[in-house]
Amino acid sequence: MTGIRLISTGIVQAANPKSQAPHINLTPWDLQFLLADYIQRGLLFNIPGLNHEYETFVVHGVKSSLSKALDHFFPLTGRLAAIKHDDGTTSFSVVCNNAGALFVHAAVDEVTTRDIIEPVYVPSIVDSFFPLHGFRNYEGTVKPLLAVQVTKLVDGVFISVSVNHSVIDGESFFHFFSSWLQMASGSSGLTNPPIFQRCFLNAIDDSHPIRIPDSYIKQTESEPTNAQPAVKVRVFHFTKEVISKLKEKANAEAGIKNRISSLQALLSHFWRSVVRNKKIDPNEETSYCLLIGARQRLPELSEAYFGNALQIGTITMKAKDLLDNGLGHAAWQMNKVVTSYNEEKLRNFLECWKECPELKRMSNMATNIAIVTSDSPRFDIYRGDTELGRPMAIRSGSANKFDGRITVHCGVEEGSIDIEVCLSLETFQAMENDKEFMDTVSIKS
Repeated sequence: MTGIRLISTGIVQAANPKSQAPHINLTPWDLQFLLADYIQRGLLFNIPGLNHEYETFVVHGVKSSLSKALDHFFPLTGRLAAIKHDDGTTSFSVVCNNAGALFVHAAVDEVTTRDIIEPVYVPSIVDSFFPLHGFRNYEGTVKPLLAVQVTKLVDGVFISVSVNHSVIDGESFFHFFSSWLQMASGSSGLTNPPIFQRCFLNAIDDSHPIRIPDSYIKQTESEPTNAQPAVKVRVFHFTKEVISKLKEKANAEAGIKNRISSLQALLSHFWRSVVRNKKIDPNEETSYCLLIGARQRLPELSEAYFGNALQIGTITMKAKDLLDNGLGHAAWQMNKVVTSYNEEKLRNFLECWKECPELKRMSNMATNIAIVTSDSPRFDIYRGDTELGRPMAIRSGSANKFDGRITVHCGVEEGSIDIEVCLSLETFQAMENDKEFMDTVSIKS
């Protein structure tokens, strides 16, 4: 495949910001991701007969609708501020100054949409479809919090978004993305306006920002990132029928009735295949890390809360227990960890984090032969329609990718799920010979 050709770069601002809030202080949920990379997601659109005139129309339309969407999501046009205090601490906030989002127009002259979705492994050129490569969230003090790239292909376009993870989580990301597509389809308003007031629980006043000791920040920044082997990326597709059977099997094996969800059953099924095909010592521990949302668990929060509202839950067991005790056992352990994140546990996290801040690097979570999962099939990006039609596929950029990282998306068909997987080629090849796993995977990949 040929390389990418840069056509132009620029800044897109909110034309008429709906609020003049000067700044938004960051909560522990936000601050924990300062050392992580930006969130990167993009949509592939097929446009047969795409010519230069239509390309110009598409780019203009994307920029115009983005500016309108940013009127409602004005913090994304700001920058982070790191305020140093006399007591040797630093606090972080979003300065809503409308400095603007980065906008990139690029092209790959000999790449088609089929070249992106038909190979078994996602081609590496997809990484170049995403702006702001290699930046961590704390660099939002000098880098845009949001960047958009429109990449022209032979027969379509890829529209990508890179956004600072210390400002929003996956749910807020897709709230913005779907609202932007709503604007692109001609809507002048939002059906679900975002709520920017940050949630500082237990009478924590958000006018007094959380201060992190400078010594801790310097120590954490200097800690080495776990060395990661080279990985391939593949998308596995699971149909609604297969997922239903896995759920039924997991609940039956666990001896319970519909307590284990479809997603818990599917992720446990996937986890067991990865561990089985890595052929690790049976007594070695393996972990599964989930990002658990707080919006549905706290009365103060609504789905429109715009920021981070999640914590990391971990299920750990020995490899032999995971493999010998069946799907139901693994899924039931996952269910118990997820349901343990009640209101009290979430509030305790916010209180304790202030006393002992912990900044996360996503790759450093992948210890003990771990799987680290983000996103959710609830984020349904395919049902909306724009002037470009419905997207063909969703893909991620290179940020936060490492051996064991998986990203969960809804599939194009209602009720189906796609799992974008980062693993070593050796593990992928072993999984391809794993009949128990491959019998559940759709031919589509």
